[in-house]
Amino acid sequence: MAATAQTIRKVEKNKVSFVCQRCKQPLKIDPSFGTIDQQNELVKELTAPLIAQAGREETFGHEKVEKYEEDGNISKRTVQPRYSLEEDTNGFTLLGETAPSSMGNLGHKPKVKAVLFDIMTGQSTVDHPLCEECTDTLLNQLDDQLKITEEECRDYRNFLDKLESNEEIEDDAALDDELQKLKAEEEVLRQQLKQVEREQKQIISDIQKEKDTTKKFEDEEERYWREYNEYKRQVQELDDEQKSVDNQLKYAQAQLDRLKKTNVFNATFHIWHSGHFGTINNFRLGRLPSVPVEWNEINAAWGQTVLLLHSLAKKMNLTFQRYRLVPYGNHSYLESLTDKSKELPLYASGGFRFFWDAKFDQAMVAFLDCLQQFKEEVEKGDSQFCLPYKMDKGKIEDTSTGTTYSIKIQFNSEEQWTKALKFMLTNLKWGLAWVSSQFANK
Repeated sequence: MAATAQTIRKVEKNKVSFVCQRCKQPLKIDPSFGTIDQQNELVKELTAPLIAQAGREETFGHEKVEKYEEDGNISKRTVQPRYSLEEDTNGFTLLGETAPSSMGNLGHKPKVKAVLFDIMTGQSTVDHPLCEECTDTLLNQLDDQLKITEEECRDYRNFLDKLESNEEIEDDAALDDELQKLKAEEEVLRQQLKQVEREQKQIISDIQKEKDTTKKFEDEEERYWREYNEYKRQVQELDDEQKSVDNQLKYAQAQLDRLKKTNVFNATFHIWHSGHFGTINNFRLGRLPSVPVEWNEINAAWGQTVLLLHSLAKKMNLTFQRYRLVPYGNHSYLESLTDKSKELPLYASGGFRFFWDAKFDQAMVAFLDCLQQFKEEVEKGDSQFCLPYKMDKGKIEDTSTGTTYSIKIQFNSEEQWTKALKFMLTNLKWGLAWVSSQFANK
């Protein structure tokens, strides 16, 4: 790559400085360069080879390097060399003040020197000017290249001499035979080439078929993976549904097991006690002077008691004699089987009565009679069954003390009546426990 020669001239006390085109160090120019004129014989000798070259159209008087620009205090000239040893594309610049009075004396010498350097640059592949060290280095490089070129030239000449000395004329017949063999071999090779070309075409056709088959398999594989992913998604959904159903089944089974272990009668009719009172589903059955229980609560307790005994009898397929239980909430009653029009209410209102509430007492006695029938029915199937309190004609006997308590209100105290009701509920609880144990799995 040709680089533009660069020269920097500083005008300081009528002194001009040039720099080396390779190392850019200042140069000390020989004084003889300043006395050379363009009309000098030396210039003509230097420019003669340039004029003699066929490829060049420019002469010394019309060289393209003779291009100067002066603008104020700066004088600039651009040199276009053939080649460059450094990658430098700058022109040389003349810096400093150029007074009009001295331009005539100072401008001529740099121009002459620049022209000489351009002439030397045009005669070689090296940009000028160069310092001594760069010149020595360049000469050493050129010497090395010259040695290599001379060695190559010597090798080529030796090889040429060897070929010329060993050249022999071969027999024409032998050459003809060899030519025929070579032609026969060529024909064989041509046939083999045609066969190889036919095989190549067949192979190309087979390759195309295999590509088509491969494309078909790739499409099938893609379709397979799409179907596989769809089936896998469905399997995951079905698996989630299966797990959900299994969890629901486990929950339902657990609920069923819990319900199987649950006693319906115990869960529905909870018989317990609260102080001196027997209770059923937290309803107190009885009254005390110190604890005047509301009659609505007593009626509700009797309704639950009637419903319990009626359910137990129905579970055992027991039909009571003489009376029929009619559970009706807090207005439950018993119906006489001998007299259909006679109803015995198991509910009351008002205060504690001794004489005029005979139907309520008859209803309680009739209920105790039904409970006795239930006991006898259970004893038929289980001789070991025994209630903690004996019942007979409206009375309940405490077997531990031998004390008898009447279930009637008339001619009875509230304490005695309440205790009789508590014993009656206790007997009923025992009957409930027996039925629950017998029909637990039914």
